[in-house]
Amino acid sequence: MRYQGARVHHPAITDNMTRNCTIELRDLELAVRIGTYGPGDVVPDCHLLDLTLTVARRLVLIDQDEMTLVLDYDPLIARIDQIARAAHYATQERVVTLIAKACAAHAEIEALDIYLRKHPVLAGTGTLGVRLGLDRDELTALRKADASSVIG
Repeated sequence: MRYQGARVHHPAITDNMTRNCTIELRDLELAVRIGTYGPGDVVPDCHLLDLTLTVARRLVLIDQDEMTLVLDYDPLIARIDQIARAAHYATQERVVTLIAKACAAHAEIEALDIYLRKHPVLAGTGTLGVRLGLDRDELTALRKADASSVIG
């Protein structure tokens, strides 16, 4: 069978963003404490993060090997680690929200998809996670909401 070509659909990437690129982080184990567990409850061994950031093609397809030409994601990863270690959270949703806000602080990020999951869920098996996808308009709205909460 000859390869005909395919378009891979990603939840955070809409059709009008197909000329953009993604930066993808997979299976990052966070040092985060989430939830309250009692006797006999399954306590997760780990929380894993997948993060897909949509950026302009000019930040990936570069003519020179210079950090000033790309999105420096190391500070973002450091911020995510800081968020993870900062508190004992009740919900995965709160951690995902804080990660989204950390991403929104980087103007180069045009859209995102966050997937945070825990393992195991039952009898040493399964994963359970929360996924958040924000397109360009939703990320802009988040930035404006954050800016107004700082101002007001």
